[in-house]
Order: sequence, then structure tokens, then C-alpha cells
Amino acid sequence: MSGELTHVRADGSAHMVDVSAKAVTAREASAAGRVLLSPKAIEALRAGEVAKGDTLAVARIAGIQAVKRTPELIPLAHPIAVHGVDVDLSVTDEAVEIRASVRTADRTGIEMEALTAVAVAALTVIDMVKAIDKHGRITDIRVTAKSGGRSGDWIESEPVDG
Repeated sequence: MSGELTHVRADGSAHMVDVSAKAVTAREASAAGRVLLSPKAIEALRAGEVAKGDTLAVARIAGIQAVKRTPELIPLAHPIAVHGVDVDLSVTDEAVEIRASVRTADRTGIEMEALTAVAVAALTVIDMVKAIDKHGRITDIRVTAKSGGRSGDWIESEPVDG
């Protein structure tokens, strides 16, 4: 890989890279993040007592929808075919843990879609529980794995501790 930025022209202006000559390959990316919450919010989630409804179900759907909207939100992201999305949320003693995996067969990577799924699912959790916990904090959003494409496969070596 060269040290050049592919989305920046010689004059410094941003542009969308032309990927039309690249081969279509199967690609997958996974991302993760968490929403740190108060014990009161965790208790409400576990008891199903969040006034706005089923927080995890709503956040899962929001994450899936976000994947399909990524090129509208990230200016230089290519619109690519999305062939599969999994968004999973789990409640721990201090947080809602979010994981997303996105699959495609296309000409460019799908990491931004996986990150967008996690970010929007996390924002949805915050929205759903804000009446209980005004200090919820989104943290540790990152790509955890990718496969396919010219740069090859990659897996996060160590989980991030929050």
C-alpha cells in the first residue's frame, strides 16, 4: 500500500475514488461498541421497563436501517449492495454491548456500513433510555474484523477494555 490518500487530489480537494475497474469480491466487516449506562438504566432494560418500549429491538432495527443509509451519511462512501446484516445487542452490568456484521459482494469495503450500524444502534439506545439516564455514554466504536478485497483479512487482536 502506498502512503497516498486516495480520496484527496493533488490540490488537496476531496473526491470519490473511482472503483469501477476493481473486481467484485465477497466482503465482510464487523464492528463493535458500547453504551455505558447507570445501574438504574441497566435495571430498567433488564426488567423491560423502558417507557419508550423494547430498546434492544428498536436499536437493532435502527442499526440495520443505518447500514442501508451509510452513503447518504458519509460523503465519500460508495453506495454498495448490502447482502446481509446482523446487529446484536446485549446488556451487561454496566453497558449495552453492540456488535454488527455486514456482508456484500462488491468492489469496495463495507467497514463504514458496519461502523454506522453500531453508531446508530448506540444512538438509539441513548434516545430510548435518556429519561432514565441523562449521562449515557457511547464508547469503543471500532472495526473488529474485515475480510475480502485487496488488503486481505484482518481481525482485532485484543478486545478494548472500557
